[in-house]
Amino acid sequence: METFQLEKLENGSDATSKNRVVDYFKTLDTLKPLPLAERLVRVNFYLNQLRSLPDIVNYKQNDYWSTPKEFLICGYGDCEDFAIIKYFTLLKLGFEKEKLFLTTSKEKFTGQSHMVLSYFESKEKPPLILDNLSYKVLDLSQRVDLEPKIFTNEEGSYKLDEHNNLSRIGDVPPKFKELLQRVAKEG
Repeated sequence: METFQLEKLENGSDATSKNRVVDYFKTLDTLKPLPLAERLVRVNFYLNQLRSLPDIVNYKQNDYWSTPKEFLICGYGDCEDFAIIKYFTLLKLGFEKEKLFLTTSKEKFTGQSHMVLSYFESKEKPPLILDNLSYKVLDLSQRVDLEPKIFTNEEGSYKLDEHNNLSRIGDVPPKFKELLQRVAKEG
């Protein structure tokens, strides 16, 4: 198990936060031997058990992207925080970063923006969607409630065409670069 600076957690956080972090790393260890498809489903289910809370309540900001460490310690997050922790968790479990994308979407029924994690298992299929609003991992064609806008990972920003091909539309957004720097500093 990674240390995740547990000694600092003991001094600066409550026992619940420490237990949540310890449980996270124990869960990762149990998932590593499973097939990729099973890891994907279990990660989505496991992390969806954390509680949802808007950034304005949690961080006193309208839009804050918490690192996985911040999210685990706090125990609350919004859709971006869920997508981010799933992204980094799947990387730890051996998924290729070229196949994982934070996906900004429009939720068709409410009209609100919503972020999910997309996993492109193959180029011939729609991406699989990991969403904090659904315990099921479904491919995008089955998610009639979502209209994806931008797919982002550590290589840039992309749009998806009707044939499930990604086209690069820009560099890595500054907010994601800043998140990556904060994650790197945390170790």
